Amino acid sequence: MTNVLAMILAGGRVDELGVLTFFRPKSVLPFGGLYRVIDCSLSNLMHSGIEKVGILSQYRPFHLIRHIANGEPWDMVGRNRCAAILPPFKGRTESDWYKGTADAVYQNIDFINLQKPDLVMILSGDHVYKMDYRDLIAYHLETSADLTIAFTRVPAEGASRFGLARIDDEDERGGRVLEYIEKPKTPSSEWASLTIYLFKPGLLIEALTQNAQKTSHEFGKDIIPLLVQSSKVYGYKHHGYWGYTRTLDEYWQTSMDLLGPHPKIDINAYRLRTNMAHREIRDRGVAHVGRSAVVEDSLFYSGCDIKGTVVRSILFPGVKIAEDAVVEDSILFFDNTIGPGVRISRTICDVEVHIASKAEIGRPQGGLTVVGRGTSIPSGIKIGAGVTVYPNLVSSSFTKGRYDEGEVIQ
Repeated sequence: MTNVLAMILAGGRVDELGVLTFFRPKSVLPFGGLYRVIDCSLSNLMHSGIEKVGILSQYRPFHLIRHIANGEPWDMVGRNRCAAILPPFKGRTESDWYKGTADAVYQNIDFINLQKPDLVMILSGDHVYKMDYRDLIAYHLETSADLTIAFTRVPAEGASRFGLARIDDEDERGGRVLEYIEKPKTPSSEWASLTIYLFKPGLLIEALTQNAQKTSHEFGKDIIPLLVQSSKVYGYKHHGYWGYTRTLDEYWQTSMDLLGPHPKIDINAYRLRTNMAHREIRDRGVAHVGRSAVVEDSLFYSGCDIKGTVVRSILFPGVKIAEDAVVEDSILFFDNTIGPGVRISRTICDVEVHIASKAEIGRPQGGLTVVGRGTSIPSGIKIGAGVTVYPNLVSSSFTKGRYDEGEVIQ
């Protein structure tokens, strides 16, 4: 069997997710009522039989370290198995913070060499999709490629946000990459990189070593375009669902794709694993739905107590919804408390948010409202669409009774 080492890029933060990544990297953003975004990549690896994983961490790594633990939730413990957190380090020679995706892998070449892999797979930890990587590996070996990149078809609108490739249509699985451009102003292709790269180790190390002498250190911008010109690079076409979580709107839409009569994401088919000890998920009691409660087209999990109305929403463990409260088109992270008569619409609340009675948060139309973790919102307050509420605010932090669209409360 081919010995594949996976390296997950999991340590970044993006400003577009705002207060949701003030205290965590985007890869451990809660997703789907029970999981973390990185669980998709880890579960794909587990189901594909890839059991050696390096996880590149930098920004606020505590939550990532706590979630990964020793890798046991994904069966990555034991002989010839590992899930190793790889933060930046300072050793005998000068080192520094990771200066880009390529530099992060470059600084861990020793880890790669120690594993003696036949192939190295580099993938992002913040995408939502289901893939059997064994099909990608088989295609890579069949074509004798030096590098195989996974692509997915995206609409022309917004395609310029991604690395795009022109692929020779050799068969339905993919073909030789003819051209690769990172985030072109004028897109000439509909095939966007999934940030899944399968390398021959020698080529990877050579490319990283050469790139280390330069000032920019990104796979998509600096390494892939050069290798397309000098090496045998193939594109593998992924035809299933792919969810991006880089912005608030994308995260919210990917989450909403779990709902509806015919969900775009069949969460059961994904067979996701997560760390049930993280946030004490395994220790919580059963969910309780009161006699007068109304729950429509929603997900909720252990420890939830619902006495009000929940529609098209996702509740993580420990969320409590009081009588006469209404939650619509929203995502409530762990241990939120929603008081009587509260109205919440198109809102994302981080963990341990407390909203007192008769408050109104968000609007059915307009931008998403986001509430940072640990904030307590006083009774009767009205917070409009597209408002950002900072973490750890107390009732006295709210100096007026109404906040209009686009305001920031801090």
